[in-house]
Amino acid sequence: MKIVMSLAFLLAFETGFPQKINSPRIIDTVTTNYSNWPRKFTLNQVVLPTSLMLTGIALSGSKPEALKYEVAEERDERFFRFKTHVDDYLQFSPIALAYGMDLVGLKSRNDLPNRTAILIKGEIINTLTTQLLKYTTHVQRPDHSGFTSFPSGHTSQAFAVATFLTEEYRYKYKWIPYLSYGLATTVGMLRIANNKHYINDVLVGAGVGILSMKVSYWTHQYKWKRKKP
Repeated sequence: MKIVMSLAFLLAFETGFPQKINSPRIIDTVTTNYSNWPRKFTLNQVVLPTSLMLTGIALSGSKPEALKYEVAEERDERFFRFKTHVDDYLQFSPIALAYGMDLVGLKSRNDLPNRTAILIKGEIINTLTTQLLKYTTHVQRPDHSGFTSFPSGHTSQAFAVATFLTEEYRYKYKWIPYLSYGLATTVGMLRIANNKHYINDVLVGAGVGILSMKVSYWTHQYKWKRKKP
């Protein structure tokens, strides 16, 4: 079950990081420490997305025995007839959750204008980065439906908005990172199960999505009134 093991690793990597890190030297964006708010850049914050992208790049080999082809072959053996469009909608679910929770009285970290500006900027960064990589690398999809396989756009979208949801609500609801990154990881798994992407496409897409939304938080100027922690 290589495909399950590989994506289980991704899920554990994402949802394991939101735990509070006890070391006073480590203040990462995936901890529950909000003394450093608004969110500022620290080197530790790029470890997770960079690791995902580097792992994906390392698995991008073109030789027949490359891991990405082995995972694709296992998918063909076990899920040859599998097809779903759930991932087309699930990639946006963290946005609906973020604004839906606010509507029912579960308040986010930032107010509506700041939160929306951060989301829009993060989406623009993520979309431009993903599309640029797709059309410059020109990698064929595993189902041969096109040459925009690397990286996975659905996955980068899902992880970008999962990061948005996590940043806005984890300060109060410790279960939010597990839900948001769990949804994002499900999208990545479905992209492979749908035979639309290789595992390296998904890993790089996840890293791009996380980093894009973090850049949006790091660079936000809070020109509107900001909620105090």
